[in-house]
Amino acid sequence: MADRHGGTGQIQRPARLTTTAAAAPNTNHALPFLRKLQEYAPNSRQLLGFFTLVISGGILLLLTGMTVTVAVLSLIFLTPLLVISSPIWIPVAAALFVATAGFLSMCSIGLAVAAALSWMYRYFRGFHPPGSDRFDYARSRIADTASHVKDYARDYGGYLQGKVKDAAPGA
Repeated sequence: MADRHGGTGQIQRPARLTTTAAAAPNTNHALPFLRKLQEYAPNSRQLLGFFTLVISGGILLLLTGMTVTVAVLSLIFLTPLLVISSPIWIPVAAALFVATAGFLSMCSIGLAVAAALSWMYRYFRGFHPPGSDRFDYARSRIADTASHVKDYARDYGGYLQGKVKDAAPGA
């Protein structure tokens, strides 16, 4: 342990600052600070990126301010014109809405019809489009139900005709 402290066994204390030492800059303490500062200082590429960011942000902030200013001024000056001409604009807007809604409805119905015709063409050609298995199952269920109703009518048809003749003997 004595080897750590210079071998004399005594603890060395740092010298106290006197008024002359405090007035003169101590270069021993300033050098590590400057080295750390240079270590973390941005290089020219980072500095150029930062300046580009600041300039772009400033331009976008300026354009945002101009846009808001123009929007507010246009509302101030054009609102009276809009109020005066509103009897014209409201029917025009309603007619445009109805025309647009009708056009979009017709387009969507036409698209649905084209999709249905395409599906039916592929189904009848035997290509098995998506959902054809469910369609075949529904068709077989309907056919089975129709067959059962036909058999039921055949079995009980004579019984019902006899009841009708009893209710109306002249019929």
